[in-house]
Amino acid sequence: MEKTEVQNQVHLDAATALLTGNLQEGAERSGLDNTLQRWIQDIKDANNPEFHQVVVDLQELKAHMGSGTYDKDIIGRLLNRLGENTVKAAVFAEGNTKPRVEQLGEALLAAAKQVQHPGTANSAEHDLQNS
Repeated sequence: MEKTEVQNQVHLDAATALLTGNLQEGAERSGLDNTLQRWIQDIKDANNPEFHQVVVDLQELKAHMGSGTYDKDIIGRLLNRLGENTVKAAVFAEGNTKPRVEQLGEALLAAAKQVQHPGTANSAEHDLQNS
């Protein structure tokens, strides 16, 4: 069965939801591996050489998260690069998929910041403390 645009959108939404939740908790659930694998396969199915680094980074992230040892520097670096490349890849998306790809890119960048600088969420309280 050929994947439809709707299936791809569902996968994008699932990845975004995973990233905007508690990453540690999400990593410990079995669904993370499946979410990452679907995402990798969707990108491979697009058959766009511009997405090569995204696939490589996703495979590395999947392997690292599956190992059970979480190195925040590795995860942060991968999430940041995935975010940057996903935002760039949005130019290739069409219709209702494009905003989902953009949201996923932003969620990746936010997750990278969360991993690299825990406890520094963008909140009014935090902003006031730093004023």
